[in-house]
Amino acid sequence: MNSETPSFAALGVRDPLVRALTRAGITAPFPIQADTLPSSLAGRDVLGRGRTGSGKTLAFSIPMVDRLGGPLAGRTVPNRPTGLVLAPTRELATQIATAIEPLAQACELTVTTVFGGVPQQRQVRALRAGVDIVVACPGRLEDLMKQGLIALDAVKITVIDEADHMADLGFLPGVTRILAATPQGSQRLLFSATLDNGVNKLVERFLPQAVRHSVDSADSPVAAMTHHVFETADVAAKREVVHRLASGEGRRILFTRTKHQARKLAKQLTTEGIPAVDLHGNLSQAARDRNLASFAAGEARVLVATDVAARGVHVDGVELVVHVDAPAEHKAYLHRSGRTARAGNAGDVITLMLPAERRDVAALLRKASIEVTPQRVTAASPEVAALVGTVAAPVAPKPAPAPQQSQGRSGGRRRSGDVAPQRQSRGQSSGRPQRSAPGEGQPSGRGQRRPQGEGPANARPQRSAQGDNRSGSHSGDGRSAGRGQRAPQGEGRPGGRSQHRSEGAGGDRAQGRQVDRAQGRQGDRAQSRRSSGDTTARSAGTRTGAAPAGSSGGLAGFSRSGGGARRRAR
Repeated sequence: MNSETPSFAALGVRDPLVRALTRAGITAPFPIQADTLPSSLAGRDVLGRGRTGSGKTLAFSIPMVDRLGGPLAGRTVPNRPTGLVLAPTRELATQIATAIEPLAQACELTVTTVFGGVPQQRQVRALRAGVDIVVACPGRLEDLMKQGLIALDAVKITVIDEADHMADLGFLPGVTRILAATPQGSQRLLFSATLDNGVNKLVERFLPQAVRHSVDSADSPVAAMTHHVFETADVAAKREVVHRLASGEGRRILFTRTKHQARKLAKQLTTEGIPAVDLHGNLSQAARDRNLASFAAGEARVLVATDVAARGVHVDGVELVVHVDAPAEHKAYLHRSGRTARAGNAGDVITLMLPAERRDVAALLRKASIEVTPQRVTAASPEVAALVGTVAAPVAPKPAPAPQQSQGRSGGRRRSGDVAPQRQSRGQSSGRPQRSAPGEGQPSGRGQRRPQGEGPANARPQRSAQGDNRSGSHSGDGRSAGRGQRAPQGEGRPGGRSQHRSEGAGGDRAQGRQVDRAQGRQGDRAQSRRSSGDTTARSAGTRTGAAPAGSSGGLAGFSRSGGGARRRAR
């Protein structure tokens, strides 16, 4: 690394990019950029190693855009990009694309992102229109390759960012297949904090002649970052400290161990007047983007996140990172903490712990090469107040939208006492069983008619025998029957189709049969088989009717006897 940092122009960056960097307020390169740019601009393969927040994104973005817009410039071809950047997460891919776009515009290049969690149609349309640089996550990129929607045979520069994190997520087999699909002589740049977990094999196969550059140690902490460890007496005291730390004016990120905790804490803070959003794996991509944009724009001062935000999420001005739950290993601690004190800025990192967690936190900090003395605090402690700074004015939470009542079809079961819809068009009845209170009439299905004086006013009329309620309920068991529904013992079985009238008992018009009036009741098909005296009802195959008092097995033979009885009757 040079003792005096040269300018971008002195490193060989072309004028259009120098002007674009100046407009963005970037006038001098960071150490890893100054070290790697001479090699990458010359077309060499590069292996860059450095701590989080060291400026690696521009270290590969500048040479990629510079070369593709200059020496390697060519005609844009649909579905065949010339630049490819691989990232482990959607958030990191979005951040990289955001950093590349101003540079690409200066060189008249186009950029798009490709990742899962969103429909692929927009990505496919962008590829077909022709793009120069694709920033992708391995999973969705492989899907599009298998569908023949993208080809990598024209790629001239490939970047693998956060290769160690890709290894942690199990993406290296996919990355290997993707790199194998790029031209063998194309330029490759790989950036990783470490070379373990299979990253070294990737380097040996695809970057054997790479120029290696390293800034600081692989997992070194940031010099401008101040670390604190606060111990609380119990869970309740810890909760108060967390809410107190979140109440300041500046941006802050709170890390939790689980998605549920992140969602719950963000909701609690917002209710208390501290605008907060959550970021975790259970959110859709649209919700992630919306919450991250709200945090970046200052609408939400607090981001409550799981480790999904530990890498790649770069929001300017994060002054405080709080480990509400300490991570399991030291790499995650450093990457979480790296969301503050980025690009030369200062920041504070707080780790909260309970007395039972002292040993685990001490081991974690020792592996991360962090030396700090724990402090016993409460929400009113001056150490906490000093890090909170000026307390922001409370913000009233936005009212939740009122639940909208469905105006569509009535489905599912209606509970006892529910009011039937005033108007029900033909075909809207779900056909499912409708429960009703004893003696209540409910619409029992399509095409039924209501006897005079019975049932709800809005139900379709259904014919019934004198004294026989066919609206779908029976005294003692309020079941409304849909088509082909069984009735328990001692209960009338209303049919799903329109029914004939008969004196003393209703016939089943759906079956096209009439019961024997001499019986004075409808015979249940299953029960009439068991009853030796009711042969007429068996041949008629009626589906509905009241079972005789004392009879049993009213449901047992219904499905077994239906088809056969009907055929015999014919």
